[in-house]
Order: sequence, then C-alpha cells, then structure tokens
Amino acid sequence: ELCAVEVYEVGKTWHEADGDICEAIDFCRYYAREMKKLQAGQRVGHSKGEISNYHYVPRGPTLVIAPWNFPLAILTGMVTGALVTGNTVIMKPAEQSSITAAQLMRLIQISGFPEGVVTFLPGFGEEVGEHLVGHKDIHTIAFTGSKDVGLHIVNQSSQLQNAQLYSKRCIIEMGGKNAILIDSDADLDEAVIGVLYSAFGFQGQKCSACSRVVVLDENYERFIDRFLEAVKSIKILPADNPQAFLGPVIDKEAYNKINAIIERGKDYAHLLYQGDAPEDGYFIGPTVFTEVPTDSELAQVEIFGPVLSIIKAKNFTEAIDIVNGTSFGLTGGIYSRSPANIEKAKREIEVGNFYINRGITGALVNRHPFGGFKLSGLGSKTGGPDYLKQFMDPRVVTENTMRRGFAPEE
Repeated sequence: ELCAVEVYEVGKTWHEADGDICEAIDFCRYYAREMKKLQAGQRVGHSKGEISNYHYVPRGPTLVIAPWNFPLAILTGMVTGALVTGNTVIMKPAEQSSITAAQLMRLIQISGFPEGVVTFLPGFGEEVGEHLVGHKDIHTIAFTGSKDVGLHIVNQSSQLQNAQLYSKRCIIEMGGKNAILIDSDADLDEAVIGVLYSAFGFQGQKCSACSRVVVLDENYERFIDRFLEAVKSIKILPADNPQAFLGPVIDKEAYNKINAIIERGKDYAHLLYQGDAPEDGYFIGPTVFTEVPTDSELAQVEIFGPVLSIIKAKNFTEAIDIVNGTSFGLTGGIYSRSPANIEKAKREIEVGNFYINRGITGALVNRHPFGGFKLSGLGSKTGGPDYLKQFMDPRVVTENTMRRGFAPEE
C-alpha cells in the first residue's frame, strides 16, 4: 500500500518506492537503539567527593520540513529522531508528497502516541514553512531540500523574535553537485553500471545523484562508447509499470526548469544523447552532455533531473580539482584500481560521503551515515551515531557527596 502511494504520488518506480519504505523502517529501529545508549548519560571527571553526570535533555518543539523525493524515509528519519529524544514535532511535508506523509501520521496515531506530540501540518512552504521557521516557540528545525531554501531558513531562524527564549538550532541538508571520477585504469564495466544507476535512478531526483562524470583522458573515449550504449537501453515508462527504469519528473515546474537548463546547455556544450520520452506526462529522456565547461551551469548547478555532464581531465590532479570545483560537497566517488590514486582521492575529495568502486546513491542507515560539506548541509549525518544529539542539549549535574548527614523525611 505504501509503495503504491509513492508510485502514484511522486512517480517512484516500484523498486525505488520499496527502498524508500525499507529505509524508513531502518531509521525507526536505528534511532530507537541509539537513544537507549544515550539516555542514561555518563559519569565524567571521577573526582573524589563529587559525582558529575553528563547527559542529554530534549531541546523542545521541533519543526520538520521534508522533501518529496524520499517522501517517507527522510520524513520518518527526521520525525523519529526528534521523537525518540523527547521532543514534540510539527511535521510539514513537501506539498508534492502530502499524501505519503499522511500515511506516516496515520501510523503514528495507530501506534498510540498521545495527541499533540506530533502535529501534521501540510501546506505550501512559502506560507506554512515561512511562518513556522520564524515562530518564537520553535527550538529546532530539521530541513532537507534545496540550497536556496536551506540558507533562507538558516538566515530567518537567526532573527530573534519578541518573547523568544531559545536560540534555534538548524539541521540542514541542501543537496549536491556530485561527481564520479573515472581513473585511467578503472574497470569500465563496473563504472558504466555505477554511473548509470547513480545518474538516472529516480530520474536523477536525488540529492546524492551523479550529475558529473570526470574521466581521465586515457579512458575518455572508451567510457563514452560503453556508457552511450548502456544509456540507450533505459526504459522510459509510467512509474507504475514494473519494467520502468525511468519515470516522470515530479511536476510541471520541474519539467520546465530541467528542459530550460538542457536548452541553454546546447549553446555551450555538446549534447551527446537525449532519449526519446513519452509525450503524455512530464517525462524527460536521459540526457548526456560532453565538452562541458567546468564553470558552466551544467557543471555547477544542481539540476535534480536526468541530466549528466561528462568532463575530460588531463591528469589525476586536474580530475580532483574538477570534482572539488563546486560549492557543494555531498557525495562523490571513484572507479580506480590504483591504490595510490584511491588514497589520494580519499584524502583530497571534499565530500561527506565518498564511495570507491561502486555507485554514489543508496546510502543505508548506520552503514553509510549521510550528510555533506560546504553548502551541502549543516549539522551531523543522518543515520549516524551523532545525529540524535542535535535534537538535545547536553547537561551536567554535579553533586557534592561529602554530606554532613541527611535531612529527615517529612
């Protein structure tokens, strides 16, 4: 049932919808276990004559603003993170995925949470979200979405309101311009598959999606030849068709924006391939550009669609510079059989999640805690051991144990 809701509301294929729901379950289990580790606190100092306990207390009312691209998983992760740490939650889903979010609210009610602990408040971000971000009684804001909106939230939340008693804490994930580096000795069979799924899974509508491929000169032509044949095999169908690999983009606004970027890209880059797409619906065929300037829109702006830029690098050092040459730092990867180059990439590529000889999407809770550097985010990694601490404040209680007797009980 949950899969069907996602397929019809946001255009996920059945496979992608199933993964989203499994991730939501993983968040529930993982955060419940992690909170058990944190709830007792720990003794610090161990000095004679006193006991100091370092523990965490809830921050208070939390606003969760979730995206539509992982409509259950990301929303569930942020909501359960706030709940297990003892906070009340206002749950504001993306307007494109409010029906999926309503299913989570239904499950919360069925599970027996007291009324008022979680409030479901769908609506447009410019109205509902804007008001809540500036509200004096919101103590923590957890947001996943675009860079522009994320930075706006950080700015607005820093403005002190009348009668506001708490400074707001922002936990912000803002997307990426992610790249995979193809070394001169890379296994191209693996690289082609990894790039294909990373770039075009869920129509490229993932903050972790591969938007750029940086290929060493020695492998450039060979990679393009193989990759082009793989892209031509992609099936573009309605999302409810079990054979679909690529479905529609989320809505008309996204459709127009992505197509406008593609049209502008034709003026300065070479359109290597664009797949035919059904005319009935917001379908965009997988699109591949080459000869892309590294300072261009195609190479710098998060597109959030099935558009990939392939960029040639003269040497490995230049390749790393190209990978790092954006304001984002979320995910990245390398295909290489050189231990020295792999180590250099691990040291120098500026991303929060770096993958070696595999695709760069599909982070799993606990196994791949997720979050980025630079303008890709603010705060600790979701699905990781530090995430829950952001919804709490640390507190120390110190007691002098050198008592002079006890007062009698009355």
